[in-house]
Amino acid sequence: MNKIPTCYLSLFILINSLFSSTLLFSATGKVSANNLIESSPKTYYINPNTGNDQNNGTGKTTAWKTFKQINRLRLTAGTTVEILAAGAFHESLVIKADGKQQAPVKLKFAPGRYHIYSALAEKRQLHIANTNDRPDELKAIALMFDKSSYVEVQGAGATMIMHGKMIETFVDHSNNINITGLSFDYNRPTVSELKITNINADYADAVIHPDSKYSIKDSVITWIGDGWSYQPGSYWQVLNPQTNDLSRMNMPMKDLRFVQKKGQEVRIYFKRDAGLKAGHIYQNRDVTRDCSGIFMQYSSDIQLQDIRLYFMHGMGVVSQYCHNIKMDKVVVRPDEKSGRTCAAWADILHFAGCSGKIEVSNSYLSAANDDAVNVHGIHLKITDIQGDHKIRVKFMHDQTYGFKAFSAGDSVALVGAASLLATQDNQLVNAEKLNDKEFLLTLSKPIAKAVKIGDAVENVSATPEVWIHHTTITRIPTRGVLATTRRKVLIEHNTFENTHMSAIFINNDASSWFESGMVKDFTIRENKFIRSGEPIINIHPENTVTGSTAVHNNIKVTDNHFWLHGDRLLEAKSTGNIRISGNTIYNATPDTSINQLLKFTDCIGIDISGNKLTQK
Repeated sequence: MNKIPTCYLSLFILINSLFSSTLLFSATGKVSANNLIESSPKTYYINPNTGNDQNNGTGKTTAWKTFKQINRLRLTAGTTVEILAAGAFHESLVIKADGKQQAPVKLKFAPGRYHIYSALAEKRQLHIANTNDRPDELKAIALMFDKSSYVEVQGAGATMIMHGKMIETFVDHSNNINITGLSFDYNRPTVSELKITNINADYADAVIHPDSKYSIKDSVITWIGDGWSYQPGSYWQVLNPQTNDLSRMNMPMKDLRFVQKKGQEVRIYFKRDAGLKAGHIYQNRDVTRDCSGIFMQYSSDIQLQDIRLYFMHGMGVVSQYCHNIKMDKVVVRPDEKSGRTCAAWADILHFAGCSGKIEVSNSYLSAANDDAVNVHGIHLKITDIQGDHKIRVKFMHDQTYGFKAFSAGDSVALVGAASLLATQDNQLVNAEKLNDKEFLLTLSKPIAKAVKIGDAVENVSATPEVWIHHTTITRIPTRGVLATTRRKVLIEHNTFENTHMSAIFINNDASSWFESGMVKDFTIRENKFIRSGEPIINIHPENTVTGSTAVHNNIKVTDNHFWLHGDRLLEAKSTGNIRISGNTIYNATPDTSINQLLKFTDCIGIDISGNKLTQK
């Protein structure tokens, strides 16, 4: 064998060393762009203050500095990731994990404040229900679970601060994700706040909250945030701190002139009364729906526990076509140290097309710009009937489209658009997505002759059971709970306080928001309703024709405590089998009977008994 020259031998050793290093680096996610499956479980460490991404990341003294290396790995069962200290991160944390029930992947955050910046974060194009003003715009994400299984997050004392509009957590095509203890906030909330300190005939003095950055030019105020700015429109909210009532209002901005005084103080001149009141706090937001706080889609068995949400931009916590969700001890309110009054840009908890069981327990939901809880399905409009087995359907609302609403094997109901009654129950053999708004559905049974173009289809498989209990809902400008699902709904042992509109709203429509569907078993028991808008319970399907069959059925309102401030406890329309019993009603006017507090339109099977009215 010929002897290899020394120079070539040295070069061979060098190349081999580099190649071996590359393999090692790939195994730790440094070079390879592909997801790698680890050979065995290990613990990785990240320290934004003392770490270095050139380290191996497997020891506390050899920790990585950023999330970049973890983002390149696919974590195997039993792996642990420990973030040893809080700090600044200019990238998302993207978890791709294959945990198992007996050996989950664990993610541990040390206490402290984690500043997450949106500029270089992971960004995705997403279609989010009720939130689709900018469907093509990439949405930045702070924490992401991407096709992951059995992940446990422990974050007691850790607060993630968003810099720029971001989805705080995104759970995508994942299962058995348990997030405990984390808190979320914004460096610059996208809702701006000011307090009126003094009112005169033609001007008001105000103090703008320190977190609400702004500028004034030519008497016009511009709100300034992390990567965004806008001039306020007429949509505002007003909070009366003395009564804790939060409501919406129109502000005539074209009639207002802003003049800077000292510090955060401004003077607002007006030609006519703008409705401003001394001591009241006014909130303003850009109404463009472009994001959500937490977004979960096509995932199952998700649990959020001991989570604190100090601020969310967009449509709150959106769960879209998910199965089995539990939210326990979720607190939504501004950080008490911040002095702010708004925690949610719109809804707090929003569930669209979910299945299995939704449970919300031991939680505190407050300080929103819209509803506290909204659970609904989605009606798509039938635009064409092709033969005996095929229908073409379309998303109709501009805020809700673009996602996979059907799968082969799903049970569906073909629903009369005017009656909101099921014309036929059927099953899908195939669901072909034609574009972001349309599907071609192939049905197993011939389409009933009564089905017409213009009617709707509801995915019955995408309807959840709902249990909301031991939760406080307060300081809400609209409704407390909206729930339209044919599965069992139980709302018990909750406190509804200062919902400006109805505390509980049972809707169903195929003409406006296209939020389905019919109610078949709905129980409201042992709750407290304090200073809620009236009717306190509103059962209002948006059917335009009525018949002998009710849209909603089997609604029980029992053993609750109601504090009235008007004369309407409950209104119901097109509903059958309503039982109202054992309730205690306070603040009733003299000689008022329970029947005077109730209004029924096209309802059947009404049972009213054992209710107590008192003037106290």
